[in-house]
Amino acid sequence: MKTMMKNENNPIFERTNIALVDVFNNVMWVEEAYLQSSDFRDITIKDMHTIAAIPLHGARTATELAGMVHLTPSAMTSAIDKLVRKGYVERERDETDRRMVYIKLTHRGKVVSRAHEAFHRSITHALFDTLDEVGAVQVEQVVLQLQDYLHQIKVRADE
Repeated sequence: MKTMMKNENNPIFERTNIALVDVFNNVMWVEEAYLQSSDFRDITIKDMHTIAAIPLHGARTATELAGMVHLTPSAMTSAIDKLVRKGYVERERDETDRRMVYIKLTHRGKVVSRAHEAFHRSITHALFDTLDEVGAVQVEQVVLQLQDYLHQIKVRADE
C-alpha cells in the first residue's frame, strides 16, 4: 500500500499533492488576512511569528528569536524596534549582567499572541472535529511525519 502511494499517477496521490500545495501556498495569506481583519492591523504575519516566538510569561534574547524565526540578528533588531514602537514587546536588561537584553511581551503582545494561538487551534479543530479516534491518530501520524520530513530538510539546508 505504501509503495502504491508513491506512484504519481495515483489519483489519491495527485489530489493530496494539489491540496498540500494549496495549503502551503495559502496558509500565510489566510493568517495575514485574519490579522488584517482583527484589532491588530498594524502588524504583519512576520511580526506575528516573532511575537509568537516569545513566551507569554518569560523572555528571549534577540539572538534566540532570530534563530527561531530565521532572521539575521540585524533584521531581528529592526523587527524588535518596530514591535517596541507599536507596543507589542519591550526590552528588559538583566539585572546581574547589564549586557544581556531580554525581549518580553507587553499586555498587547500577550493579547495578540493568544489570539494567534486561538486561530491556529481553530484550524486544528476544523481538521479534527469530524474524525473518530482512529482517524485522529492517523492524522496525527501523518502530520508528525510531514513535520519530521520538513525538519530534516531544514537541518540539511543549515549544514
